Amino acid sequence: MNVDIGFVTQLGMGLPDAVAIAADHGYDYVEVMLDGAGARDRLAPRRDELRTALSDHGVDCTVHLPFGSIDPGSPFDAVRSGAVAELEAHLDLASALGATKATVHPTTDAWAPAHDDATVGDAIVESVRHLDGYAADRDVELVAENIPKGRFDTNRIDELLDRTDVSMCLDTGHARVDGRDDGGIAALIDAHADRISHFHLNDVRGASDEHLPVGAGFVDFERLFRALPDDWTGTLSAEVFTHDAGYLGHSLDRIEESLSAAEADRADGSGAVDGANAGRDADGGEEGGE
Repeated sequence: MNVDIGFVTQLGMGLPDAVAIAADHGYDYVEVMLDGAGARDRLAPRRDELRTALSDHGVDCTVHLPFGSIDPGSPFDAVRSGAVAELEAHLDLASALGATKATVHPTTDAWAPAHDDATVGDAIVESVRHLDGYAADRDVELVAENIPKGRFDTNRIDELLDRTDVSMCLDTGHARVDGRDDGGIAALIDAHADRISHFHLNDVRGASDEHLPVGAGFVDFERLFRALPDDWTGTLSAEVFTHDAGYLGHSLDRIEESLSAAEADRADGSGAVDGANAGRDADGGEEGGE
């Protein structure tokens, strides 16, 4: 496999400091959170400082587009078009930073009782299609992240992938919230490895979105990596809720150990996904994957 490993910057983390941490620990890139102090209007005065830090340390970057306050799936045209315009502006910033990928949340805050599922899904698909093309024109790959309990969580992400050409970002903690155990996540990877080009790796102890350091919970990352084909090329971001560089260094070590073990297993011919145990219930419920 041809893999680059980075981490997602967290709110309150100085971006030049994050780049230095990445370089010190041997990360390939940082995934810059373009929200809060990283939003385009607030980052603009410091954009050159960030670019200089990336260049001086030899660290690449991807970005995470803003979410929550932005609704690309709104059933109201003016709201949706404004959200798309704001995301376009952040993609322009991503391109200016030299980012190779941009993570987007394909979600909506539409009031469910008032707006039917199909209408909301169509609105999200329309926005994702447009943004995917807009990003590609700027040499940025858009990756759509699975959002738990959202319109396109891991149990419905097939529809988004079928209706668009967008790549996927698989968030391991979000998949656990959807009820997938290690087998269920591995089955999803096996089914969509050709579309998954980016991961958000974070550990959990149950069906919750804890964003623990890799190795601090119960996710079997080696098993997940075994589900990827030998020729897979992509990026792995540790998305850990910490400012502590030690935990980021530990997460990198554990990711590299899991990758090496998975590659060794495949070389021994033991890397197939165990479909019989590909359950969707992280607490031991329904089996059979998707």
